[in-house]
Amino acid sequence: MKFETFKAGRWQPRYQYKSFEPVPVNHEWTWEDPTINSLLEQATRALGELNAFSLIVPDIDLFIEMHVVKEAQTSSKIEGTQTGIDEALMPEEQIRPEKRDDWREVRNYIDAVNTAIAELQTLPLSNRLLKQTHAILMRGVRGEHKQPGEFRASQNWIGGSNLNDASFIPPHHDGVPALMGDLEKFWHNEEVVVPHLIRVAISHYQFETIHPFLDGNGRIGRLLIPLYLVSHGLLAKPSLYLSDFFERNRASYYDALMRVRVSNDLIHWVRFFLSGVAQTATKGRDVFRQILALRTEAEQATMDLGKRAATARRSLNVLYRKPILDASDLEKALEISTPTANRLINTLIEKGILVEVTGQQRGRVYAFDRYLKLFLS
Repeated sequence: MKFETFKAGRWQPRYQYKSFEPVPVNHEWTWEDPTINSLLEQATRALGELNAFSLIVPDIDLFIEMHVVKEAQTSSKIEGTQTGIDEALMPEEQIRPEKRDDWREVRNYIDAVNTAIAELQTLPLSNRLLKQTHAILMRGVRGEHKQPGEFRASQNWIGGSNLNDASFIPPHHDGVPALMGDLEKFWHNEEVVVPHLIRVAISHYQFETIHPFLDGNGRIGRLLIPLYLVSHGLLAKPSLYLSDFFERNRASYYDALMRVRVSNDLIHWVRFFLSGVAQTATKGRDVFRQILALRTEAEQATMDLGKRAATARRSLNVLYRKPILDASDLEKALEISTPTANRLINTLIEKGILVEVTGQQRGRVYAFDRYLKLFLS
């Protein structure tokens, strides 16, 4: 199938509405547009540079955890949640009651990402894995009664309050299993000679068009991207998440997906996607560089602490995973006494590593502010 002559699907009349029935994607793909070749080269190079950092940075998993938190917060924000990255790092009891539903959705996403990545050790990227991940995403939150972990058995829609004023109506539920089966085969079909970044661009479009679940399709579809890259060896660690790019270019993101369905313009979508990969991978590489510089600076700041230096360095590893904490968090993580934890926190404040963020005398919470800011830019 050539991009230039691609027909995305057909509008099928139903009772009082029309559903969009996309064509299968498990076949060869070619294109003549030279811009795609150039963007593919840029994206591949940037992805390789990002992956190199994940292979050479010591204790990389410490920092990957913050990438996951950032992804969970941003991907959920696209769906309307109002949880900040600082709130996502706090325990539930510190979240205002009216914001806890949003907080739980973000925490579910973090659990879903971590579980899915771990499952890739024993399970291939598959519909089974996506269903398991979806069940975690929907656990105990809005959407928990909408067939969590199962493909939908009824018609859904995007935009509007019902089928009559929807902005887009995905395929009829009867066709979802076959379409998702075709998509799964496309992920693993070695007889199809298509670069992985092109394949994952097509896969994300197709997944969002099928909209196989009643809820959570945006988040699962965006998570599909790093799952694909890790499962096919393009990334050693889940360090690339496009939700930040999609959120900053939200109107263009939705427009690019709809242009395929309405105008068969797959070229525009692939260009947009590859640009997103290149920009996001480059930004991720730069963040890793900044993390390494900050890490060196923070370790040097603790070298003159004498006998306390070793404990202070251990506390830094806690902070990379949990950059917002209280004294009890350090007590538990380092297995130290309350007085020792408080003295350590005071030392880290003096060294410019921690700042107190509540302004309270009791129940104080502290932040590794300079580290957090690397993920907020």
